[in-house]
Amino acid sequence: MSSDSKHKFMGTEKITKLLIQFSVPAVIGMVVNALYNIVDRIYIGNIKDVGHFAIAGVGLTFPIVILSFAFAVLIGLGAGTNISLNLGRKKKDEAEGFLGNAIGYGTIVSIILMILVLFFMDNLVEILGGSENTGIFTKQYLSIVALGFPAAIVGYVANAGIRSDGNPKMSMATLLIGAIINIVLDPIFIFGFNMGVRGAALATIISQYVSAIWTIYYFNSRFSGLKLYISNLFPRFRRMKDITLMGSAPFALQVGSSIVNYTYNSTLKIYGGDASIGAMAIIQGIVIFLAMPIFGINQGVQPILGYNYGARLYGRVKEALYKAIFAATIICLIAFTTTQFLSKYFIFIFTREKEILDIAITGLRINTIMFPIIGFQIISSVYFQAVGKPKLSLFISLSRQIIILIPCIKIMGRLFGLTGIWFSAPVADFLSTALTYFLIRREMFTLKNLLKKRHKELVKSKIEGRLSEEEEIELKAKID
Repeated sequence: MSSDSKHKFMGTEKITKLLIQFSVPAVIGMVVNALYNIVDRIYIGNIKDVGHFAIAGVGLTFPIVILSFAFAVLIGLGAGTNISLNLGRKKKDEAEGFLGNAIGYGTIVSIILMILVLFFMDNLVEILGGSENTGIFTKQYLSIVALGFPAAIVGYVANAGIRSDGNPKMSMATLLIGAIINIVLDPIFIFGFNMGVRGAALATIISQYVSAIWTIYYFNSRFSGLKLYISNLFPRFRRMKDITLMGSAPFALQVGSSIVNYTYNSTLKIYGGDASIGAMAIIQGIVIFLAMPIFGINQGVQPILGYNYGARLYGRVKEALYKAIFAATIICLIAFTTTQFLSKYFIFIFTREKEILDIAITGLRINTIMFPIIGFQIISSVYFQAVGKPKLSLFISLSRQIIILIPCIKIMGRLFGLTGIWFSAPVADFLSTALTYFLIRREMFTLKNLLKKRHKELVKSKIEGRLSEEEEIELKAKID
């Protein structure tokens, strides 16, 4: 199969089939990926005698871990969008240029980030809020996980390129490889070698390096339509700028998550102590796991939206968006029902420490009250990113994390204590979703006008006898 025909199907295949083909592997990969993070926390929470302190200590590292992931998202999704748009415009060489630049860009950023974290380790542990009981575990975990930043960031960037290359199954396989290795190594290192928290961190970075090596190999294999050339690895300012621009919205979302996580931990320390921080680490693990299918749909729909928007197939763009939102909402409703009625059983897996147990059960139920509506907000954000409107995507991301949630945590914590902190997330979800609805509704009017304009162009080309075979198919299709 030629490279052109390999990518052309994204503009001709039925949208439902494409969404299934791209999203199902991404959903499976993301769920398994989240599963090994949960397995980490399950094993850590069940370490004899110190498990409740260990899980709180590891929970304190999340702002740094999320921040490192933010850079992976910045470069990976930024490059993925540019790759998809250029493939839609039939510019394969430019797409390969973005792929190579993204790998080089990610390598440089990850090494700088790793050095900074290791150099300022003691200061970071203090800033993150490590106490006499939890600080030692924070340092043990972070000092090893930081060594995996190059693999985590480069691996994610390359995997985003695999999805944009039109190979979602290979993208899923990459995530599965890392997840399975981590799940297998966790109990061996934590309990078999009696390494505790250090064992969990070591299992994580080994799995990340194996996955990263696999993703790089892919682009030199027969499975890839895009190729990775050494000459493209040297960053060019224009491409780095375009990658950063397109990835700025999801980057802001992840940075916001890092700041939110730090705000949660610092506020929880005041109103609930180490037990509430441990409870939050458990709650976040469960919520992230339940939200992973939505992010899988996000990853699956992004190249479809980007390719079809770049190819000016606006009717397909609209259809893909609506169907992705519908699928995400169904998943959110299932997750909501599960957490409201089975929260106790989720928490039991992580700990039987009564103090943490009682706090976490209540916190999980409250935290997920607005779950039914968040699918719409998440998918809408990736739409703006995929079609080359990063400023709107950035604004949507910031509205929930920075503009609304952080003030809610501080204000509601001060007014209502621990209960107020739990309610801050659903309040932010409701307000940010309302704002997103207004923006996406306006965007649909813009898309409708683009559809009409494109239809007139096609009709004119047909009258003048200049219509290509692809445009003939497009004209016959239902475009509005």
